[in-house]
Amino acid sequence: MNRKLIILFGLIISIVFAFSCQPNKKTEEKEKYDSVMKRKLANYVKVQLSADLSNLTPNQIKLFSQLIRVSNEIDEIYWLQAYGDKNQLLNKITDPDMREYAMINYGPWDRLDGFAPFTDDFPPRPLGIGFFPEDITQEEFFSLKNDNKYSAFTTLTRTENGLLKVLPYHMAYQSHINIAFSALKNAAELCETKDFKEYLLQRAEDLLSDNFEKSDHLWMNLKTNPIDFIAGPISNTEDHFIWTKYSYGAFILLRNMQWTKDVEKYSLLLPYLQKSLPVSDEYKSETPSESAEIVIYDVLYNSGYCNAGNKLIGLNLPIGNSITTSAKKLHFKNVMQAKFEQILQPITNLVIEEKQRKHVSFKSFFLNTIFYEISDGLGISQTINGKGSVKEALKEHYNVINEVKNDVLRMFFLGQLTDMGQIDDVELMDNYVTYMADVFRSIRFGVKDSQGVANMIRFYYFEENEAFKYTPKSGTYKVNFYKMKKAIESLSKLVLEIEGNGDYETADQLIKTKGFIHNELLQDLYRIQRAKVPKDLVYDQGEKVIISSN
Repeated sequence: MNRKLIILFGLIISIVFAFSCQPNKKTEEKEKYDSVMKRKLANYVKVQLSADLSNLTPNQIKLFSQLIRVSNEIDEIYWLQAYGDKNQLLNKITDPDMREYAMINYGPWDRLDGFAPFTDDFPPRPLGIGFFPEDITQEEFFSLKNDNKYSAFTTLTRTENGLLKVLPYHMAYQSHINIAFSALKNAAELCETKDFKEYLLQRAEDLLSDNFEKSDHLWMNLKTNPIDFIAGPISNTEDHFIWTKYSYGAFILLRNMQWTKDVEKYSLLLPYLQKSLPVSDEYKSETPSESAEIVIYDVLYNSGYCNAGNKLIGLNLPIGNSITTSAKKLHFKNVMQAKFEQILQPITNLVIEEKQRKHVSFKSFFLNTIFYEISDGLGISQTINGKGSVKEALKEHYNVINEVKNDVLRMFFLGQLTDMGQIDDVELMDNYVTYMADVFRSIRFGVKDSQGVANMIRFYYFEENEAFKYTPKSGTYKVNFYKMKKAIESLSKLVLEIEGNGDYETADQLIKTKGFIHNELLQDLYRIQRAKVPKDLVYDQGEKVIISSN
């Protein structure tokens, strides 16, 4: 054979062999995405939303069905706000795991990872998401001569010629609002109590006007209705463009009468708790509402913002309340129970010293949680030195410092009430050790939001003050009761004085020195992750689940 032909033939064989040994690019990408998405999905554990409906009448069960119809329309509105065209997104996702994760996150951005895109296939999350055109600029927004652009209940879109147009929510989401309106009317006809019927009818009307003041007032006066319902604007935390627009969500709730009765005394103690703050009198002159009500519920169904990503275990409503305005403090017992059993208990067995694990209980977790919301309504809203509101004085650091305040004051208040004999079925040590374990549940969400940074500040402050001791050999933490109590009081005093003085510089220093995760702590977080402890819940919910479980 001709030598040149032999060389050419050999070259061809080599090329063919080389390509045949290369892994298929599509297969490689699929495997990469499969592993990434399965790992992300493992951060959530599925739990059934169930509660005891044995005391409900047939009419109340039918009422539940109508409220689900309303909630589903709210869910469609939220998709438009959180992403845009839901079907367009889901139809182009072929991987079932990625599709499921997009449904949990209401879009292709991971809520457990600071809204980072799932993969490189998706763009970064727009600051204004569904509330604004994706290409809007700050200059364009502020030059628009329409004051309604600042409203919490308007969305901005573009006309055919590209100009900005302001639309109120009830017009932007008109088709969904109309269906929700009709279903709320039907639900009202099934009500067996006059006050709840009146509330549902008014809420239906308010959805058509984006003015919820009348229905909020009626809702605040509801006391005995077994089923409760919330639908409408819930939070303004998702608009990262001007931090104003409210996201829609819905809750169908079952009032837990016994647990509500057990905690109602704490509402009456709010003025006392405000006066007990560990600062001089000039910092505690504000008067909290004496009508704030603590209500314990079991969640039957949720949608929209209330169902997105990590699940809420407590909420203050109505929206937009200040320290002096009355509000209901809602707490979701069955959600707390699921998070305790599925997440906090496994974490406890990994990071808390074996002899102290007996102190981690659901009741202490429950009390720690409700007192976080109580702390949110106490403290300081105005500086004492003429710097205006605390929010204005602390600027971009306000959210972090206020989270630290809420976080540490709850433990201070629990100590005060224990000393008074108002909490007798849980030892204060139970609250402290549960609080320590809960640090690890919380910081697994990272430090990309205010609560994450606040978690790190209190962790390292307590470490400096020897409130706990770490044993490297076992990788466990042991709480020192007396030093923990002192550290809680001193950190409470520090953050209250920062707020009262509008001390931006001290807030800045606290965040810079303590508001991040140190390498040694990362090892414990990796250990929890390797143990496959989930970070949060995803709900198996709906009419069939609720009815079949009772």
